[in-house]
Order: sequence, then C-alpha cells, then structure tokens
Amino acid sequence: MLLVVHADQRQFSLRDSASHLTGSGWTPDALDHRIASEPGGIAIVTARSDVVESSVTLEPSPPAVIPEAEHVVEADLPVPSGRLVISGPSDYPSQEKFFSVVAGLYRARVSFVPAGPPSVTWNEHEFGEHYRYVVELWPVTDPSGVSVLRQGASVWDG
Repeated sequence: MLLVVHADQRQFSLRDSASHLTGSGWTPDALDHRIASEPGGIAIVTARSDVVESSVTLEPSPPAVIPEAEHVVEADLPVPSGRLVISGPSDYPSQEKFFSVVAGLYRARVSFVPAGPPSVTWNEHEFGEHYRYVVELWPVTDPSGVSVLRQGASVWDG
C-alpha cells in the first residue's frame, strides 16, 4: 500500500496504537542507522522534512533485499494490540494511518529507494533527496535489535 506521510522533523513512525514514542530510541547510532527503536515502535529518519512516499507490506517471511535501495535497516516492531499506526511527529489523530495486523512481534525492514518528488504538493525549498521508504514487515518470535543490511551515505549531506 502506497502512502504519503508528512515527515516533519525529518522522521515518521510506526507504532502500536496503544503505545507512544518517548524519544528514548534516539541513541548516538540512531541517525547513522536512520532508525530509532523503542519498545513501543520505530521512528524512521528521512532525508527531507517534507511529505514523503512510503509503502508498507506484510510478508510471511523475510523478503529479498531490494537491489536499488541505497540504505536498508531492520528493527523489531511490537504490535501487541494488533493495530499499527503510521504517522508524522506532528500529525493530528485524524491524519494518522491505521492498519490491522495479527497481534505480536514483527521485524520491520526499511529500504531507502531513490525516487522523484511525490505526486502531491511538496516543499520545493526543503533540501535533501527524495526517497520512497519501503517498509516490509514479517512476524518473528524473538527480538533481534537494529541491523543495518546496507549503509547509505548520510541523509544530512543534502
């Protein structure tokens, strides 16, 4: 499913609907890894503080790594309520996107795929590259932490 998310503050999040992110996932490595992981969800670092394209798919098992992705990172995503929320940091509840999944622990792979500007209005004065943030989820039984499968250039080089 293709989504457009307002990634103000250069981030958007995926979290369980019963959780709220506290900012505790912003460790010294989080910016380099481009993901902040917390018990309640994950925040994805974006290359722009702007509207960005993303997609979320549920897979039965880990998919192949997308060849054209410049950066690929994985983290655990607990969804104990079975309701996943995708939103930007300043979104109102009416702007959040909700998805139903089987309650449990998921592995989230985020691939940064080079793209053109989104088809909706975007801020042409914002610096940074355009990416499609491809999020692939699959169920897991044991937590694994953050893993960088492919390290791209810094998103702050814009």
